[in-house]
Amino acid sequence: MLETTRDRRRTRPVRVGPLTIGGDAPVVVQSMTKTDTRDVGATVEQIEQMVAAGCELVRLAVPDVQAADALAEIARRVPKVPLVADIHFQYRLALMALDAGIAKLRLNPGNIGEPERVREVVRKAQGCGVPIRIGVNAGSLERRLLEKYGYPTAEAMVESALDHIRILEELDFREIIISLKASHVQLTVDAYRLLAPQVDYPFHLGITEAGSAFVGTIKSSVGLGMLLAEGIGDTIRVSLATEPAEEVRVAYEILKSLDIRSRGVNVIACPTCGRLEVDLFKIVSEIEQRVAHIQEPLNVAVMGCAVNGPGEARTAHLGVAAGRGNGMIYRDGIAVKRVTEEEIVPALVQEIESYLAEKQQTPVPAGEPTD
Repeated sequence: MLETTRDRRRTRPVRVGPLTIGGDAPVVVQSMTKTDTRDVGATVEQIEQMVAAGCELVRLAVPDVQAADALAEIARRVPKVPLVADIHFQYRLALMALDAGIAKLRLNPGNIGEPERVREVVRKAQGCGVPIRIGVNAGSLERRLLEKYGYPTAEAMVESALDHIRILEELDFREIIISLKASHVQLTVDAYRLLAPQVDYPFHLGITEAGSAFVGTIKSSVGLGMLLAEGIGDTIRVSLATEPAEEVRVAYEILKSLDIRSRGVNVIACPTCGRLEVDLFKIVSEIEQRVAHIQEPLNVAVMGCAVNGPGEARTAHLGVAAGRGNGMIYRDGIAVKRVTEEEIVPALVQEIESYLAEKQQTPVPAGEPTD
C-alpha cells in the first residue's frame, strides 16, 4: 500500500481534450450537470457556474437522442471546458456524442450490446482521440457477479472492471480511465486498493450517491482522503445532493487539505470556546463570502481569542486575532493594525485585496518559473 501523497501510484497518462489525466498531471477536479441536457440554455448556465467554481471537466447525462443532439451546441457554447458524455446501454448515443465533439465517453463496453456495436464505438473513439471511462458501480453490478459473490463486494467490482478492460484491450484500445464507486466508503476504498496493483490505468475517484451536502461531504472527504493520501487517484468527483458548483468547492477543499492542489482562499478559523468575545461565526461567514471569487492560493486565519489566535494569524499570509470587541490584523506574520469588531471584515478583506494586487505586480526574477 502506498503511504503518502509523495508516493503517487504510477499511471499511464490519458488525454481528455486539453487535459491530461494520470501520469504526472495534477489531480483533475470534475463534476456532473444536474439539468436536463436537452435544455441547452439551462445546461450551459450551470456549466458556466461550475467552471467559475474551478471545475475542469464536466460530465453530462445522455439518456436519449434529444440529449445527444444537444451536445454539439452545448460544446460550442462552453469551449473552456472539455465535456464527457455519460452513456448507458445505447451504442448509437455514444456514436452521436463522438460526432458532437465530446472529449470523453463514460460507458461500460460490456453493456452496449453485440460485439460489432462495441467495435464500432471503439473504432470511432480511436479515430476521434477520445478516451473511455469504465464506470463500475456497486449498485448496478452484472447479475452473474451478484450470483457469484452473493452481494456487491470489492472483488466483484474489480472483476467487473477487469472484464470491461479486457473487452477494450482486445480491440487494442488503451485510452482508459477506471472508476469503482459505491455509496459505502469502505467498500469503495477496498475496491480501488484491490485493483490498483493490477492495472496502470488512471483512476477516477468518487463515493457515489454520497448523500446531502453535509453527510455526503463527510463521506467523500473520508473515502477520497484515504485513497489520495495513499497516492491513489488521478481525477475526483464529489457526488452530493446539491448544486454541482458546491461539489467542486468540496473537491478542492479535500485536495487542499492534503496539499495536493491549491486554489482560492484557505480560511483557517478556530472552533471558538468560552473565551470568545466577538461574533466570530458571523465574521468568518462574511469573509468566506467576500473572498469566494478569489482563485489565487492564500491562507487567511480568523481567530477568536488570545490563546492560539496570534500564533495562527502570524503563520498565515493574512489573519486577524480577535479580542474584546476588536481585532489585530496580521500580514506575513507582522501586526499591522488594530480595528474594532465592526471593522474586522472590511479591514481584512481590504488587506487581502491589497496583498494580492502587490503580489501580482511583483516581478519574477530572471530564470525562475512563473508556474
